Amino acid sequence: MNNNQNQNLTEKTEKNINWEEIQTELKEKFGREIYESWLKKIEFVDEFRNYILISVSTRFIRDWITSRYLDEILKIVKNYKKELVRIEFSISNKKKDFKTDENNNFNIEKSNYKDQNISFIEDSYLNYNRLDPNKNFENFVVGESNKLALEASKKVSNDIAYYNPLYIYSGVGMGKTHLVNAIGLKLKQTKKVMFISAERFMYQFVKSIKSNEMVKFKDYFRNTDVLIIDDVQFMNGKEALQEEFFHTFTSLKESMSQIVITADRPPNKLVRIQERIKSRFSGGLVVDIQNADDNLRYEIINSKCEKLKHLNSSYLEIPKEIKLFISKEIKTNIREIVGALNRIISFSRIYNKVPNLIESRLILKDLLQLPENNVTIELIQTEVCKFFKISKNEMLSSRRSRYLVRPRQAAIYLTKALTSKSLPEIGRSFSNRDHTTVIHSVKTIEKIRKNDEEFNSNLETLKNKIILNKNNEI
Repeated sequence: MNNNQNQNLTEKTEKNINWEEIQTELKEKFGREIYESWLKKIEFVDEFRNYILISVSTRFIRDWITSRYLDEILKIVKNYKKELVRIEFSISNKKKDFKTDENNNFNIEKSNYKDQNISFIEDSYLNYNRLDPNKNFENFVVGESNKLALEASKKVSNDIAYYNPLYIYSGVGMGKTHLVNAIGLKLKQTKKVMFISAERFMYQFVKSIKSNEMVKFKDYFRNTDVLIIDDVQFMNGKEALQEEFFHTFTSLKESMSQIVITADRPPNKLVRIQERIKSRFSGGLVVDIQNADDNLRYEIINSKCEKLKHLNSSYLEIPKEIKLFISKEIKTNIREIVGALNRIISFSRIYNKVPNLIESRLILKDLLQLPENNVTIELIQTEVCKFFKISKNEMLSSRRSRYLVRPRQAAIYLTKALTSKSLPEIGRSFSNRDHTTVIHSVKTIEKIRKNDEEFNSNLETLKNKIILNKNNEI
């Protein structure tokens, strides 16, 4: 027995984790599509003192899981046993149908695998070609940042192959998937449409190799009238996949089928994509969706609110100042704007009231692009003195009168809560008081808050006022 085997025997735990329970969590976490495509293939091998060993059939699948899902898988595993700090892979030899070289080129070894549960065409088209009926041209909110992309999308929907390919790029959450979904919905009425993500396209490619059905794969994708590939950047570095995609692209172009591509960057900025593919992407119409301006963000919020009003009779009207607040402060992408609106609406449903501006700031604090750590001790002291109607000299004095002690303790408590200052730094800012005085003040206020509802309410009001003043009202 070699040293590694001895080590494994000593490392093994008495009781293994329940891999079936973990698989159930993986399905809930990542969704059915990703689970069925990648995570269901994982086999549990063994568990040791601080790691587990799992198995997949190919290096390609191992690399794909490692690069995209492994961190989250480890988090789930650690929920069952915190001592487990890593996951290791082995490549199973059972039913090994193909292997990949270092460049992810596929070399077929055996072709004896047959999927008896579902046919390739059913698996591809029925399960993974689902167009979302809610993402259509009618509910797409147009502005200066996306007007060109919308017009180009409508053009290819009415005049197939007018722009071929149509290549739309933008950052995440800007609406490009909405647009190409709308194209698919419109053309689906009269054409055979294939709408698929680059990740799903790759999965079907790998599956066709394993099941010896490359002829079906080629026929299916090359005989469609409209091919829509979402997030093409995920093909990066997959040479065998790109080779097949290039020939599919060429075949469709020659047959005057419409090709629509989305990506997170323009063709010339794609990384590890063949130059001839990038050249063909650039040969059609390349349009981008830019960041939405304030007006478009407001119109999107307003549109969502109007839709909810018609669908839900108990919907509480969101005031204009809150809509403007969201549209001005959240500038990352449309998805986060909608998410912010959903938070406000959820608050309204739970508490049966629409939040005011201060409450909205607190609800959305992690989304707001506001300067951090700009609550100063001086600002806290000033606001506390105003609230309790005392002077700053009185607060910072050594006097121990009750009407001064409580505001002083409140100011110290708020300084600890709203700034990143250390206890000695806080003490020095309150007339060189000792850090033990700071600790005593914090504990005293925490105790009072639990037993005195009026004081607790006043302190929250004061806290909100400080936060509002430091960020400037819109």
